[in-house]
Amino acid sequence: MFTIGEVEGRGNMPQGAGEAVAGIAQKKILQVVLVSPQIPGNTGCIARTCAATAVGLHLVEPMGFQVVDAKLKRAGLDYWPYVVVKIHSSWAEFMEYFRQQDGEKRLLAFTKRGTSTHSGFSYRKGDWLVFGSETSGLPPEALTDCKSGAFGGGALRIPMVETYVRCLNLSVSVGIALFEASRQLNYEQLQIPAETGVDKEGSFISEDIFA
Repeated sequence: MFTIGEVEGRGNMPQGAGEAVAGIAQKKILQVVLVSPQIPGNTGCIARTCAATAVGLHLVEPMGFQVVDAKLKRAGLDYWPYVVVKIHSSWAEFMEYFRQQDGEKRLLAFTKRGTSTHSGFSYRKGDWLVFGSETSGLPPEALTDCKSGAFGGGALRIPMVETYVRCLNLSVSVGIALFEASRQLNYEQLQIPAETGVDKEGSFISEDIFA
């Protein structure tokens, strides 16, 4: 597992990523996990959503892009200092890390084959919301751990018309699920200090984001 800014052999994440919240005790009320994300723009947008909701982001390799990808940086805009990201080399490595985390915790898989709707499910502190890749969804081992493993909380689905739409965009799905979980928990994770020490002028996003 590699913490943001220490991704050996993988390139560096966007400049200043996570530094503005490094000194804030992470409540770990909710976490988002992306397993083998393929599109950098989606991951960047999800990182921005995680920053807006004070939620940690976990990326499980292999991924379909390098962490230095310009599209990843641009999609996250200048919010990278406000999101804590961890990169895991495999699902097995992620699970090893997950088991070591303190407190109550469970894994929730989001999939078209989920047995409960995302809005009809009761979320609780310590939930980790797990999403698969844009092209192939969640791998079997991840689904098994989420549905029937020691920390499995179940498989959830977001209702949609499936006759002519195969799936929702990954970043949209994460946003829908994350805000429903946050709503049920009364947005408790948003109660963090408003002031941070990041220097926005030094942010990587001095370039034209529409280039």
